[in-house]
Amino acid sequence: MTTLADLAELVRAPAALSVPGDVVAGAAAAGALSPRTPALAGASVLLYWAGMAANDWADRRLDAVERPERPIPSGRVTPAAAVGLAAGLTAAGVGLAAAVGGRRAAVLAVPLAATIWGYDLLAKNTAAGPAVMAACRGLDVLLGASGGRVTRALPAAATVAAHTWTVTALSRREVTGADAALPMRTLAGTALVAASAAVAGQVGVRASRTRLPGIAAVLPAVLAGWYAARYGAAQVEVVRDPSAGKVRAAVGAGITGLPALQGALTARGGAGLLGLAVAAAAPLGRRLARKVSPT
Repeated sequence: MTTLADLAELVRAPAALSVPGDVVAGAAAAGALSPRTPALAGASVLLYWAGMAANDWADRRLDAVERPERPIPSGRVTPAAAVGLAAGLTAAGVGLAAAVGGRRAAVLAVPLAATIWGYDLLAKNTAAGPAVMAACRGLDVLLGASGGRVTRALPAAATVAAHTWTVTALSRREVTGADAALPMRTLAGTALVAASAAVAGQVGVRASRTRLPGIAAVLPAVLAGWYAARYGAAQVEVVRDPSAGKVRAAVGAGITGLPALQGALTARGGAGLLGLAVAAAAPLGRRLARKVSPT
């Protein structure tokens, strides 16, 4: 009989802590932080969980060989239940986004959902896989910006998308291991991502909203440095030892470390205290990942 623990493993529940920060960072950049932002973040989490369930459904035959302990090949969740859950979560996520954000949010939520399913069913095992997954995260950031000036959130969306490209590129070698060239490329990408997030951007204009004017100028750099140190160190280990286990650890660090990057982007948008709150999800995600794997 399927349990809640089985479903939590299917959707990689702890990894969802890396999702709300997309919406918050986008809203901060676009000047669109409002009471509806948490609901849009909730819609984003639903779509993320839908993608995880659809991913395992699409990979059920491969997982039977490579990861027989996963919920579907182990028999704890049926394929029909997994795809049904994915479809239901997708409908709920798009519906919630449209209900709270209206047409502007729906215009972004629908292509986001389509891109998630497109990745799982078509693009994942192709050369386009990392780019499509990066597009998912970029659209997620723009979903948060839907109530304001979306164009102002494009740099934040591009930064999160670039980070996602590095994680996805590594994740394709979680079972087989990688050559040293791959983590060297993703490590260079991480350095560029951190440098982009560290730029003060709009903080100087909107620092008064943080009530921490002295810290506001350096907070994006501090949080971006934290992100780079955590995720970068894991990638350095892959350069030294490109085994499958080290690759999985780096992917996990990329997932659980993303809130620190999102926090830097949120602070860069002028919401320093909120940026700190977003970044606080990073250590929590690492602790939960010990119980349920985020990869």
